[in-house]
Amino acid sequence: MTLVHLQRRLSVRFGELSPVTISILALLLGVVIAVQCGAVPVAGQDWIALPGTQNYGGSGSYVLWTIRLPRALFAILIGASLGMSGALSQGLFRNPLSDSGLLGISAGAACAVALSLVFFSSSPTTISAEWRNWLVPGVAFFGALSVCFILDRIARWITPGSIAGLLLTGVALNALAGAIIGLCTYLANDEQLRSLSFWTLGSLASANWSLVTTLLILILVAWRRSQQLANGMNALALGEAAANHVGIDVQGLRKHIIFLVAILAGFSVAWCGMIGFVGLLAPHLVRTWVGSDQRQVIPYSMLAGGLLLLLADTLARTVAIPAEIPVGIFTALLGGPFFLMQLRTMRRQLG
Repeated sequence: MTLVHLQRRLSVRFGELSPVTISILALLLGVVIAVQCGAVPVAGQDWIALPGTQNYGGSGSYVLWTIRLPRALFAILIGASLGMSGALSQGLFRNPLSDSGLLGISAGAACAVALSLVFFSSSPTTISAEWRNWLVPGVAFFGALSVCFILDRIARWITPGSIAGLLLTGVALNALAGAIIGLCTYLANDEQLRSLSFWTLGSLASANWSLVTTLLILILVAWRRSQQLANGMNALALGEAAANHVGIDVQGLRKHIIFLVAILAGFSVAWCGMIGFVGLLAPHLVRTWVGSDQRQVIPYSMLAGGLLLLLADTLARTVAIPAEIPVGIFTALLGGPFFLMQLRTMRRQLG
C-alpha cells in the first residue's frame, strides 16, 4: 500500500467520526499530555498506584493523583464554563464578538472580589476560612451579575440593536472595573497585593478534587438549563420581534441567560482569576464546524473551551520549569491572532 493510499484511507476513517467523538478523543489526548509534562516524571506504574493502595506514595504517583490530574480536569471544566458563557452571551446579544471578558463581565467579577479582599481584610469582623471559600465565589457572582444587567440596560437604552454600541459599552464597563481594581491594588498591603495579582493574571494552581467535583455539578446543572433555552435562543437569532411572534418570552429568556452567564463567569473568576479569550474563541471555532444551531453550539463550545484552556495551562506549567507563567498570558496570545484573522475575513467580505 502506497503512502498516498494510506493517507486517503486515514482521512476517510477520520471523516467518518462524529464531531463529539473527535472532541472527546482530543480531550483525552490533551489530558494524557498534560499529566505527563512537568518537572516530575510520571511513569506508567504511577497510574496503577491509586491513592489508598500499597503502591501509592511515590513522588510520581503523588504528583499524578494529587496535583496534575485534578488540575487537568479543573482546566477542562473551567474552559467548558467559559466556553458555555461565551456561547450564551453571543447568542443573547447576537454578536460573534461577545465574550464575558470583552464585555466586562469577568472584570466586574474580579472588581467585586478585589473590593471584598481589601474591605474584609480591614474589617474588624473575622470570617473563617471555610466561609471565605464560599464568600469569594458569591461576591464574584454578584459582580458579574451586576455588570450583565448594567450592560444589557445601557446597550438597549443608548444604542438599541447596535453591535458597535454594545461593544463600546462593554469596553467602558471593562475600563471602569479595571480602574477600581487598580485603586484596590494601590491601597492594598503586601498580602492583599499578592492575592490581587492572582485575580488579574489568572492561574489554575488552586485546583483540587473538591473544586473539580463542585464545578462539575455546577456545569452539569447549567448545561441542562442551557439546553432548555436553546430553542428560544435559535428564535432570538432572527430578532426579538420574530421571537415574540413564535411565542418566546424574550424578557424571561434574556434574564435566564444573563443569570447563567453571571454564574459561569463569576465562579470561574472566583476560582481562577481573569482568563480571557477562551469564551470568545471556542464558540467561533464551533460555529464554523457544526453550524449555528445553539443545541450543538453550546455543548461543543464547552468541549472546545476545555481543550483550549487545557493546552494553555500545559504550556504555562512547562515552558519555564520550575517557574509557572500565568495562564491568562497564553490565552491572550491565542486571542490576538484570532482578531487579526477576523479582520482579514472582514476585509474579504467587504472586498
